[in-house]
Amino acid sequence: MSVLVFVEQSEGKIKKSSREAVSYASAMNDGDVVALVMGTADGDQLATLGNNGAAKVVHSTDSRLDKGVIRAYSAGIAQVMESEGSDTLVMAESSIGNPVAARVSIKTSASLASNVVGLPDTSSGFKVKRSIYTGKAFANTILEASKRILILKKGAVPLKEDGAAASVESIDLAFDDSDFGVTITSQEKATGQVLLPEADIVVSGGRGLKGPENWGMIEELAAELGAATGCSKPVSDMDWRPHHEHVGQTGIKVAPTLYIAVGISGAIQHLAGVNSSKFIVVINKDADAPFFKAADYGIVGDAFDVVPKLIQAIKAAK
Repeated sequence: MSVLVFVEQSEGKIKKSSREAVSYASAMNDGDVVALVMGTADGDQLATLGNNGAAKVVHSTDSRLDKGVIRAYSAGIAQVMESEGSDTLVMAESSIGNPVAARVSIKTSASLASNVVGLPDTSSGFKVKRSIYTGKAFANTILEASKRILILKKGAVPLKEDGAAASVESIDLAFDDSDFGVTITSQEKATGQVLLPEADIVVSGGRGLKGPENWGMIEELAAELGAATGCSKPVSDMDWRPHHEHVGQTGIKVAPTLYIAVGISGAIQHLAGVNSSKFIVVINKDADAPFFKAADYGIVGDAFDVVPKLIQAIKAAK
């Protein structure tokens, strides 16, 4: 089995979710993994993919790939799968990865499985465990084609970090003008010290905070924890917080180690976006809030009393 991993980067840094994909591929193939990076990137940064289990990194330096054109990515991946003789492609779940995977599956006649959460069972064919119904159930899916594409759910596997530096090779890919038929005129990226999709800790607030003027304590708590800030859909709809902080089924789905929900009741749409978190802590003065049923730890109390005391305790512990 030859495994190729499509690696995404942001602002010159490899995304954590892509490092997880490399770690997954290494575990399933005993380290014989090739990682593909497209667009401008630092060679030393790419070599660190070896820490996660990649034996080799192939890099297309074509600057036209910097903006994430889906058709071009798909064409490039299909070429590398052929040149490397890869029968399996692994990639992280993302707004780019998902549509790219669908196109590559058509180009290469590959079976595709999304939301993969476990290593494949190859004892009889090729079967993977997938998360379905927003994490409420699992499906064991058999991929019958000779080529396979696996889209890995964020946070589904441990991150390997004890490997050696990978070799980095430049690769020339052939593109048609039609591959760049879509022109991205501008991009607006979320700003902040920690971005939601990559955060290991997320602190979110809801309508229980009563207004945008009270968000200072959420930001302070996040700063003390080195966390990203998020919010519920009603909060972003009322423009209390920017829409890129909206966490939920129709917003950003997160899978941090720790998710802290402050003043959020726990509507099913919000839970669908956070239920892959390893630990969930809920702070709400309503003891009957639905979120407590999904919480690992809960504090029944007024956020305006609890959060400042929590911040003080964290500072004291430091």
